[in-house]
Amino acid sequence: MVRFFLIFLCSFYGCVSIWGQRATPPNVVLIITDDQGYGDLGFHGNHHIKTPHLDALAAESIRLNNFYVSPVCAPTRASLMTGRYSLRTGVRDTYNGGAIMHGSEVTIAEMLKTVNYRTGIFGKWHLGDSYPSRPIDNGFDESVIHLSGGMGQVGDFTTWFEGDSSYFDPVLWHNGKREQYQGYCSDVFTSEAIRFIEDERGQPFFCYLAFNAPHTPLQVPEEYLDMYRDIHPEEGFDDGRPWVEMSEQNKEDARKVYAMVSNIDDNIGRLLNTLKSEEIERETIVIFMTDNGPQQVRYIAGMRGRKGSPYRGGTRVPFFLRYPSFSQGNFEINQTVAHIDILPTLAELCYAQMPVDRVIDGRSFVHLLSQRSDEWPERTLFHYWSRRYPQRYHNMAVQKGPYKLIAHTDYNAPIEKFRLYNLDSDPYEQDNIVEHEKTIASTLKYKLDSIWSVLITEDHLVNPPKIHIGSQYENPVFLNRNDASGDRGIWAQEEIFGKWLTQIEAGLYDIRFKFIKNVPANGKMVLEVNTIVQQQQSEGNTDIIEMSNVYLPAMLSADVIPFYEQEGRRIFPFWVEVERKP
Repeated sequence: MVRFFLIFLCSFYGCVSIWGQRATPPNVVLIITDDQGYGDLGFHGNHHIKTPHLDALAAESIRLNNFYVSPVCAPTRASLMTGRYSLRTGVRDTYNGGAIMHGSEVTIAEMLKTVNYRTGIFGKWHLGDSYPSRPIDNGFDESVIHLSGGMGQVGDFTTWFEGDSSYFDPVLWHNGKREQYQGYCSDVFTSEAIRFIEDERGQPFFCYLAFNAPHTPLQVPEEYLDMYRDIHPEEGFDDGRPWVEMSEQNKEDARKVYAMVSNIDDNIGRLLNTLKSEEIERETIVIFMTDNGPQQVRYIAGMRGRKGSPYRGGTRVPFFLRYPSFSQGNFEINQTVAHIDILPTLAELCYAQMPVDRVIDGRSFVHLLSQRSDEWPERTLFHYWSRRYPQRYHNMAVQKGPYKLIAHTDYNAPIEKFRLYNLDSDPYEQDNIVEHEKTIASTLKYKLDSIWSVLITEDHLVNPPKIHIGSQYENPVFLNRNDASGDRGIWAQEEIFGKWLTQIEAGLYDIRFKFIKNVPANGKMVLEVNTIVQQQQSEGNTDIIEMSNVYLPAMLSADVIPFYEQEGRRIFPFWVEVERKP
């Protein structure tokens, strides 16, 4: 839905360029891959991987050499979509109910729709699977996605049971409805994106192609894996940069990841050829980036850390921007830029107005792209990662200018327990200089405290987003494991406490509880919704139990707590389908 509180900078028919001239808004193709690290490109010095299309794109693009994201995927995607630190949006985790973005956030898609863009997403969303947090609730006209954080994961219950073939012939969600597709997932998402681009309607478009690869499970067509069966991914990097030894499992994983990236590369080649054949290449912005560092050990250009880490190996990723009618490209920008800067930058390039009723943490870097100025005032950039909520001084970092402070210690630790690096002289973060630069470290610690204390009091974090049950926009609603809170680390366990945070419309409901496997006989199904408790005896030996004609009153905030109880055991459902009756 479009947020009508946006103030329009211009209409589609009266846009003014950054040079004061009448201009036509560009198309935008934003490509993001999942767990592809900085070193998973030939262009970045990895001689094992074959990425000819991406290497060619990099060579003709504006390359941001110091581009940063969050250490993990859902926070990166929330910041990318909104220009705000993810904690402001309600996104605090990758699961445990913490990967749901508040429905009142304004996304790039919603912003661009105010200036008449068509909008489409293809691939991974990971910001909520139910109303009001789905892509189709947040500005996307066309949506072909998998659920939760990844195909083959518990939250994506339409592919999880497929196991080792979950990336092939998947059931995906097309505009909120399940639909069967044929082929390998990355091929499917690209084909759907191409179809969207080719659907000419005389409007500019925003195409968000968000590959779920090369995230685990590492599944790839055999012809791509054949390209890498005989390589030794640990060899040939004796250039003096730090290197982490690879186990045999690391090497095998690297071969699979490289195969998945080569498939992505071919698909990006298909998409770029479509822009050329449709004769819209010059007026189309193409952005390529990734969401965080690699999950597994492999070449990462000497950087320290991987996915989940605030070190550069977890947060510094590739970023290429090609826009031929704006710039010839093929030059580098070395200023520190981040995911929060994409929305403001696209607002300026596409002649749209950013939201004015909230904090936007990012800022436009269009003047850097146009080479009109290299001025980029220093600011403090914040990184963190911990489960559930940000833990003070645990896996956190701030950087300003060349200095970066890493906090990986106790909540009351003295400054000597922190780590300080000068990225200009120590880009691999090996030399902790905190003992010699305590004044700088203390200043950065003060900034870390200031940012952390603000973000943990944000309304969407304190009052988390809720799944809306019984609305006219989604019926039935599926409550999945990724969006369940309760005990930490809810995944595929049977005996664990879980719940869903919801808002409920009054009405009669039919409710189906799906379990991972058949529950034992002679138990009872229990449903708690705040003060309302319903129970139903069951003979068991089934994986689906139904409760019909359950009346639920209107509730603005309701904890939905289901479990199957038998001889002292309480088994949490794998998913719950809640359908409001007419």
